[in-house]
Amino acid sequence: MNNIINRRDFLKLSGVGLAGLGALALNPRRAFDYSYFSIPKKLPVFPASEIIGRVVDPDIDIRSQPTNDPNLNTSIGKLGADTLVEWNREVLGNVIGGLNNQRYVETPQGYVYASVVQPTRNLPNTPITEMPAGQAGFWAEVTVPYVDLAHEGVVASPWMQDHIVYNFPPRLYYGQTVWIDQVRTANGFPEYRWNEGVPHGYGYGAYGEFFWGDGAAFKILTDEDVLPISPDIDPNDKRIQANLDTQTLSCFEGNTEVYFCRISSGLKGIFDPVTGLASNELATPVGNLLTHWKIISLNMTAGTFQSGYSTPAVPWSTMISGEGIAIHGAFWHNAFGEKRSHGCINVTPEDAKWIFRWTTPYVSLAQSEMRVSLPDHGTIVVTTEINL
Repeated sequence: MNNIINRRDFLKLSGVGLAGLGALALNPRRAFDYSYFSIPKKLPVFPASEIIGRVVDPDIDIRSQPTNDPNLNTSIGKLGADTLVEWNREVLGNVIGGLNNQRYVETPQGYVYASVVQPTRNLPNTPITEMPAGQAGFWAEVTVPYVDLAHEGVVASPWMQDHIVYNFPPRLYYGQTVWIDQVRTANGFPEYRWNEGVPHGYGYGAYGEFFWGDGAAFKILTDEDVLPISPDIDPNDKRIQANLDTQTLSCFEGNTEVYFCRISSGLKGIFDPVTGLASNELATPVGNLLTHWKIISLNMTAGTFQSGYSTPAVPWSTMISGEGIAIHGAFWHNAFGEKRSHGCINVTPEDAKWIFRWTTPYVSLAQSEMRVSLPDHGTIVVTTEINL
């Protein structure tokens, strides 16, 4: 079971088996009517369970038992990318293949490997019908499993280009944060326009595209949503400890651990086709790092020796090294406890938001981002690894 897949691989592999997408599940060679991507779409009816699992990779096995042991032949079907399943509970299984994560999600139909199922909720909102007076826009957070988008304007990003080539609908997913700059009701229901560019794309990988989505999908963020956590604690007494061997992260106030979560840090020992050697280019830096740049939402588009990726609206990014190594929310996998990133420390969107609010510099909703430079600095992040 492959737990290493980037966003572009996801799109290239998602042309078949997409439950509920009907005519969109086409061969990418077939001519496609781009106008479909400009049609407004209301939220679908989501499964009626407290937690809804979203399958994040294509062609995933659903099993009769929580194991992928080839001797037991447990596969009873396949699930396509963005298939939604009722999440009954997590169970400990038996995963063959050298992976740390042994968890499966139990559904009414069978068991799905937990690393490829994002836990989401269906928390629709009462949308506003016009922009708040005097405001140029507002930040919003997706609180439903996904929302289909209607593209407006010029196609510019690799992300959108791939969606068109592979006939996969552009969507925002549970936990993503976006800047909304317009509201309309022309199509019979309130829609918000996501401005994936200036002024709140900041030019950091953003392509300046526009998308419309059902307003019910978006929770409008308030100042309370980003209030600092434990601001009365001396910032110098706050410390993050990230153990890259155990893939865990702890937040300390003095000697007291106040927060804990599992992570996915950078990959190590990846084969480099140029040198023919195993490379650690994607590994997370080890040592004493600092939180020096924080931004509510960030487009992460880049390339490496191995592969490129293009992912807009990465939520709650807290930079800890240079301009590209961050603690941030990851909605495209649930493989926390496994190394799989391009150097960043992946956590759930909920964990990323907590860390964003707890670390310094503190960032208000109006500011949206904040940088500090030496000798000033933010929270110390100590990353350790014995198996270098």
